[in-house]
Amino acid sequence: MKNKTVVRSLDILNLFIEHHELTFQEIIELSMIPKTSVYRMLLTLEEMGFVEKGADSKYRLGLLFLTYGNLVASRLNLRQIAYNIMQELHKELKEAINLIIRQGNEAIYIEKVDVYQKVRLYTAIGRRSPLYAGACARVILSYLPDQEINEYLSQVEMEKIASGTISSKEKLLNTIKETRIKGYTISHSELENYTSAIAAPIFDFKGEIIGGLSIAGIEANYQSDKIDFYADKVIKAADEISKKLGYRKPLNKN
Repeated sequence: MKNKTVVRSLDILNLFIEHHELTFQEIIELSMIPKTSVYRMLLTLEEMGFVEKGADSKYRLGLLFLTYGNLVASRLNLRQIAYNIMQELHKELKEAINLIIRQGNEAIYIEKVDVYQKVRLYTAIGRRSPLYAGACARVILSYLPDQEINEYLSQVEMEKIASGTISSKEKLLNTIKETRIKGYTISHSELENYTSAIAAPIFDFKGEIIGGLSIAGIEANYQSDKIDFYADKVIKAADEISKKLGYRKPLNKN
């Protein structure tokens, strides 16, 4: 049985994934938790160092998260290895570059480079998406063993997130087959309307899918010949990351 106070406290902390700072009233409205409970939990979270209250009376994540963040970053070899490659790709293309890993039946964004991307996209570090939706998540699903894919499809309810979200399991399977042939997948308005992404798989030294790398931006920029151009770029970058993780492509038997 879940501890209600702990769950609610995490709900409050999760608000800061998308918001840099929040007032007391904003936290109440966004969390839909009673005022007295929010007040009590904020006092505890502040005392423990998880949040801090500024002179402007706005709450922000506390310095304790820097400690946890550094611990996580130091243990994520994928993130460390991928970061410089992501930066170079971003400098060249001026599009957002995302790195994700699988967590259960979801994908979680663990790194993002978007200095030159003027439009804020759905993606953000810590944000999650179902494995069937969005190029970066679906490229991981596409390279899972067939048995795992079938188990996933038997459990998941494919809901519409944006206008282009794939909601048919038959269409999803066809997309997976196409991804395995081409080596990348593309999405249009699947997580957020008018945005697109092209993603390629990242493999570990055992040859198993470990993550996905994507180039993302405004949908109008991901049409016709641009698709092949971006696909080539993201495949090469993902291959470079995989190689640094010890992956070696199987020899072509033809």
